[in-house]
Amino acid sequence: MKITPENATALIIDLQEKIVPAVAEPERLLARTRFLLDGLAVFDVPVVSTRQYPKGLGETLPEIVEAMKNATVFDKTTFSCLATDEIRAAFAADPRPNVILAGIEAHICLLQTALDLLELGKNVYWVADCVSSRNPFDAQIAFERAVRAGVVPTTAESLLFELTQIAGTPQFKQISKLATGRK
Repeated sequence: MKITPENATALIIDLQEKIVPAVAEPERLLARTRFLLDGLAVFDVPVVSTRQYPKGLGETLPEIVEAMKNATVFDKTTFSCLATDEIRAAFAADPRPNVILAGIEAHICLLQTALDLLELGKNVYWVADCVSSRNPFDAQIAFERAVRAGVVPTTAESLLFELTQIAGTPQFKQISKLATGRK
């Protein structure tokens, strides 16, 4: 199914102060996720964000909070986001069939969440350049397992241009500027 602004919700998992510095390539992860979020904002795609045990793992990083305009934020202690009743209820009630998935850690929270979203009947799009783990091998195996289960791999830029659909529009110009780093 093609992703459109009307049929997608983004889920950004656990980009927190004490976890992000421990994952592989944290600067790349943050830059690509910021690009994704800035692009999603162009299309008003709803964003849901989670924080894993914020008392111990800290708050969502400020640059991510800044990019998540009007996000719905949930705290959790479960690895799968959908194992938290209020998050499961929110996605079950969301009529949008597509979930754009990004965050950390790939082999724990993202994988378990992706599998539960599939079970809920959602189409899951794993934004590979906006996902990481402490160990890259763990992330790779999680990605492979997720794809075999039915998750669709993509990248931030590919996804944003899919949302854009047509060159020459104001949205196209905004996404092009984001993609090339122009202001």
